[in-house]
Amino acid sequence: MEPVRRKALVDAALRVIGDHGSLAVTMSDIARQAGVSPALAHHYFGSKEQLLIETIRSLLRQLRHDAVAALKAARTPRERLSAVIRVSFNADQFAPETIAAWLAFYAEAQRSEETRRFLVIYARRLRSNLLADLKALLPADAAERIAEGAAAMIDGLYIRQSLKSAPIGIEASIALTEDYVNALLAAASPSAQGRRNDHIEHPKDK
Repeated sequence: MEPVRRKALVDAALRVIGDHGSLAVTMSDIARQAGVSPALAHHYFGSKEQLLIETIRSLLRQLRHDAVAALKAARTPRERLSAVIRVSFNADQFAPETIAAWLAFYAEAQRSEETRRFLVIYARRLRSNLLADLKALLPADAAERIAEGAAAMIDGLYIRQSLKSAPIGIEASIALTEDYVNALLAAASPSAQGRRNDHIEHPKDK
């Protein structure tokens, strides 16, 4: 029963934070959403801060689980890149309360070292997943540049989704990121490099 109640409290925390759009919620708010007493919530987590940290951990675990499953199903480095991109925009991650919670945690990271540490883990994991397969397709320097750009684009599109007046859907976000990666892959390919070199006028040709 304890794991079930702990998960119910984490899920409730995510919903309440999403509804409020900030971490300015109380343990009573979360307990009420979960259908338990504040005393029981304190019993399982000790404090609101510990419950919020567990909520971040839960988001990261789910994202990692989804990424591992998607990467296992992909057969080539390019398919694995697409898998990482699609997982970043899957329906669970794009739920309004999940987006609001992530943004609230980013704001909290300016004050909380522990929250910042978890978000750094997320950023490093995303970059590592992108970079691993880009390095199988390109030289290291080009792979690094594209990985940084793709990660920034994923995060930027995710933030744009929070603007309810101008949201960008899942498929549109995936397509934009894929277009960016495809364009840079084509530009960095050996054949593209060769074509650029052919257009360079060497002194001996003059």
